[in-house]
Amino acid sequence: MTARAPYRSLRGISAVAALLAIGAVGCSDVTDTVDSAKDAKKVARQRSVFSLDTGDCYNPYGKAEGTAYTVEIVPCDEAHKGQVVGEFSIDEGKEYPGDDGVSAIADTRCPVEAQKYAPDTWALPEGAELFFYTPTAESWATGDRLVSCTYTAEQGTLSGTLDTAKSLKPEQLTYLKGSNAVYEALWANQSEKDTVEADLPGYKAQAKAVAAALQDHVEGLNGIDGAEVGTLRSTLAKAAGDWEKAARATDADAFYAAYDPAFTGIDPNKSVAARKELGLATTVPAEEAEVWAS
Repeated sequence: MTARAPYRSLRGISAVAALLAIGAVGCSDVTDTVDSAKDAKKVARQRSVFSLDTGDCYNPYGKAEGTAYTVEIVPCDEAHKGQVVGEFSIDEGKEYPGDDGVSAIADTRCPVEAQKYAPDTWALPEGAELFFYTPTAESWATGDRLVSCTYTAEQGTLSGTLDTAKSLKPEQLTYLKGSNAVYEALWANQSEKDTVEADLPGYKAQAKAVAAALQDHVEGLNGIDGAEVGTLRSTLAKAAGDWEKAARATDADAFYAAYDPAFTGIDPNKSVAARKELGLATTVPAEEAEVWAS
């Protein structure tokens, strides 16, 4: 399996296969004994990357992006580099989709799978990014179809499990499901063209997807009490109307006129008060804050 670049990032995961040698070269018998014990512990925890399960916390071997064969499985209360937060099998045909094809599938599916395990992306540890292990052409030929979605610390390590879905209340899960769907519709349908003039149909399709997700989100919020939630519901209902106008735009000028208030309407900062009322994380992730600030 290959460690791919993280979701919406060009930086790679550290996961190169390595063989551990029992025993270390030290300057004393005590050092030799301690280092040998540590190495033996790592070997005992070594597991094939093909057998990773959702919930596993692990440390990859090596530092360079590339092919991974084994990882070190560790208890989640120990410092670790990554945790598997979802998995799925690729079933698109019998032929290997190619590296780009496999990555495109994982790009689409991993955010969805990860949000089932850790729904509140605002509560993720700083520096945790979404990565995925995917089949290579060689492992595909042996029947490998599994994609393992992981959150990995690009700097430092993680501590504790990211499994938060079980501890959330029904109203929190309802809110997060709707909110996550809105932003996924925004990013997953983003046109490859830089300007509306170059791809009006593509931008209109994105607007249609966001409007539909917003409508579902607003309906979900109807069943949740709270003054701040009510205020957010009104804000998002208006935003849904603006996205619908953008989706019906007949030219670029009409699209821009609707898009500006539509995009402002889903500024994550507008949801902070409602999140606080619901007992959810209230710090806007840096990447999202930067997008709306610009």
